[in-house]
Amino acid sequence: MQRRFIQRFLNKNIFLLPSFVLLLLFILGVSIGSTSIPFYSIIQSFSDAFFKTNFVPDDIQTIVMNIRVPRVLLAGLVGACLALAGVAFQGILKNPLADPFTLGVSSGASVGAVFVLFFQISLPIVTYFTLPVVSILFGFFTLLLLIVFVRKLDRSLNVETLILGGIIISSFCSALLSLFITFSDNELRSVIGWLMGNIGGRGIQYSITLLPFLILSFLILFSQNRQLDAMTFGSTNAKHIGIDVKKVTYLILFTGSILSGAAVAVSGTIGFVGLVVPHYTRAIVGPLHRKLLPLSMINGAIFLIGSDIISRVILAPRELPIGVITSLIGAPIFAIILLQLKKK
Repeated sequence: MQRRFIQRFLNKNIFLLPSFVLLLLFILGVSIGSTSIPFYSIIQSFSDAFFKTNFVPDDIQTIVMNIRVPRVLLAGLVGACLALAGVAFQGILKNPLADPFTLGVSSGASVGAVFVLFFQISLPIVTYFTLPVVSILFGFFTLLLLIVFVRKLDRSLNVETLILGGIIISSFCSALLSLFITFSDNELRSVIGWLMGNIGGRGIQYSITLLPFLILSFLILFSQNRQLDAMTFGSTNAKHIGIDVKKVTYLILFTGSILSGAAVAVSGTIGFVGLVVPHYTRAIVGPLHRKLLPLSMINGAIFLIGSDIISRVILAPRELPIGVITSLIGAPIFAIILLQLKKK
């Protein structure tokens, strides 16, 4: 009886536990590091920042508000972006293995970002947003190229064909990135670190840059949640209930590219978040996107903040790139998902 009551409570409050875990990890992320900061000092630092109370020393205030909070916040936002992108691609392509990493979108967005960094490009009008805008455009072009290429081979967009196409495009993008690295001199180390996925040393302006893209994309995807539900059962069924399949497909793909490109622009290439998070979130709440979208966003933030904490403590005082941690976790899960699909 008690177990049934708890289960019913959790079903009705599906966001309660993940939100609590996210808050807990946020506090741990701010607390853990070369200098351990207790919980009460974190609260006092926020009080100092907003109410000028002057409870903590300046060095603690600097660590909390200028280093730790921006880092953990950025990890959460990037994780949310990549998870949402994974839900979008998996829903519209009806493929549980589709994500920005396996489809080559992240690699294409990385080429765009490195192109901007290498040539120090600044576009008129968008200026400050040049990096994310170019990353988004390159990511979207990469996705369109993949779909055109795969449709030439298999119009049903078969799982294996999509993965092979993604590998081909990712390999080509990796070659272009290697070419940029070859001609890099002073920025070689930072470029390589960025490509491996890194959120350390980023200021609050990176989160401010990413946040509008996340909010806009979430609103677009959530407004299309019923269309995504219908598309899960096939484009033919969706057409029968009056959905403009072509229009919805391109809208969702473009939105997924916005999320991928914006995330890559601020954090580098971080793989498997968009594959792993939607998969286990779908196992919890089912395929309906009204719950799947917001819960995947929360779980994506949890996954990446947790990965960031691991990257800081596993070889302390040295830090591993966060992309290494997500790949170490995501690659075995990817293999398990692929084996499960083969059995079906």
